[in-house]
Amino acid sequence: MHGVTSTAPRPRKSAAFFDLDRTLIAGASTFVFGWVAFRRGLIPTAELIEDARQAMVFRTTGGSDDQSDSVRDRILSGVAGKAQADALALNDEILPKLLDLVRPETRRSVEKHRDAGRDTWIVSASPIEIVQPLAEALGMTGAIATESEVQDGLYTGRLAKEFVYGEGKVERIRDLAAERDYDLRLCWAYSDSKSDLPMLRLVGHPVAVNPDKELRREARRENWPIVHFSQRTKRGVTIGTSIAGGIALATGTYFLGRKHGMQLGPDA
Repeated sequence: MHGVTSTAPRPRKSAAFFDLDRTLIAGASTFVFGWVAFRRGLIPTAELIEDARQAMVFRTTGGSDDQSDSVRDRILSGVAGKAQADALALNDEILPKLLDLVRPETRRSVEKHRDAGRDTWIVSASPIEIVQPLAEALGMTGAIATESEVQDGLYTGRLAKEFVYGEGKVERIRDLAAERDYDLRLCWAYSDSKSDLPMLRLVGHPVAVNPDKELRREARRENWPIVHFSQRTKRGVTIGTSIAGGIALATGTYFLGRKHGMQLGPDA
């Protein structure tokens, strides 16, 4: 009919955002990353033990944003001049281990959202170098993860974008939503940790997965769904959650340039 234009509203787009450690996977990605680096000779044993001890204190006291910033700054301050290829080279061993840790329930949740036409994203403070390959292997849309600035293949020691932790996750998701035209009221987010409360409050459909005490309390107060996903390889999860931060920091000591006369092996 001439002169008539369609007034049908454009379908609104949505996405599902998944925290990585102890949400999408039953364990900690930093533990896997650090353990592989340790086995390949990038982490001295003494520093591994000491950083693991400090991480256990950090985890049992809950940590703070200032402590998180300190860890970030400690690693970034020494990463300058190191080759990104050295980190990427570990993925041939890291990726299969991470895939083995993906919870069956979260894998099905990813598939459910994908079948419903939603984009699916991993949102993690872990390095983009290990998170993006995992997202691709799971058939997800992509990853929002911590990105260090790289010039000419070398780390500069600065962040390329916002640190993906706490409010940093919110800023990155907001930017992505504006870019992709997501309606955040229709979006979903999954996490196990109180540190992700800003991300969970951002979306219309927050889900607490095996939540810590503070998140469980808030989820009950807000009447959010609380789900309990299986913790396969339970022993590995227990070890990973207690010393993952320490091994990650110990991995960082390699990039921080501590002088031990160590060189990358031929298989690194």
